Amino acid sequence: MRFTSEQRLDDGILERGFALGDIPGILWTPGSASAPAPLILLGHPGGLHTMYPRLVARARDAAAEGFAAAAIELPWSGERPRSVAVDGARADLRRALQVGRPSDEIVDRLVLPVVEQAVPEWRAALDALLALPGIGGPVGYSGGVISIGIRLAVVEPRISAALLFAGSFVPRSMFEEARKVTVPLQVLLQWDDEGNDRRSALEVFDAFGSREKTLHANMGGHAGVPWFEGEAANRFFARHLK
Repeated sequence: MRFTSEQRLDDGILERGFALGDIPGILWTPGSASAPAPLILLGHPGGLHTMYPRLVARARDAAAEGFAAAAIELPWSGERPRSVAVDGARADLRRALQVGRPSDEIVDRLVLPVVEQAVPEWRAALDALLALPGIGGPVGYSGGVISIGIRLAVVEPRISAALLFAGSFVPRSMFEEARKVTVPLQVLLQWDDEGNDRRSALEVFDAFGSREKTLHANMGGHAGVPWFEGEAANRFFARHLK
């Protein structure tokens, strides 16, 4: 990992851009801390610069509770090299959504390659982030793509809790993995999400093996998450990361 930029935000948060090999990322750390800060990994649907306003808002919320936060770019998104196969699956998904629900085959072609590539990258980033001064455990995962969060919660023992945004289609094969998730969960579902299958999202929630799992369902579309869910996220992570 090498840092590529640094700025101090107006609330004292230190924001540093970094590169992990050819993977860009951003790290936010609280302005002052007396002990190593717990870390929250901020999942998102890709396009680090496009998502920046939402990510920095989430990082500010996390820092207010004394948490560090980090995000990395997804494979084949943003400025990273493209994948003809994944771009084709994205186009097929958009066409399918215009007339109904996409087939399982389209969802598999789009989501599974991203999960297979992104999860090892997140784990490598976690290795590097936890080696930095001022950052310690435990670790939480927050956001989407939900399938990435599911896989990380299963294979990464350093993740102690996860807040998952049920805002993307989930391959059927991921349901078996969801049954292996045991960390505390909070799942956020937008009831009228135009780019998601509500029934499938509820089935995934039911499949999770965690003894503690909470569903927050709100009316509205994909981008209509109520402001108070940020406070709920902080309370969730404060319970499990402090």
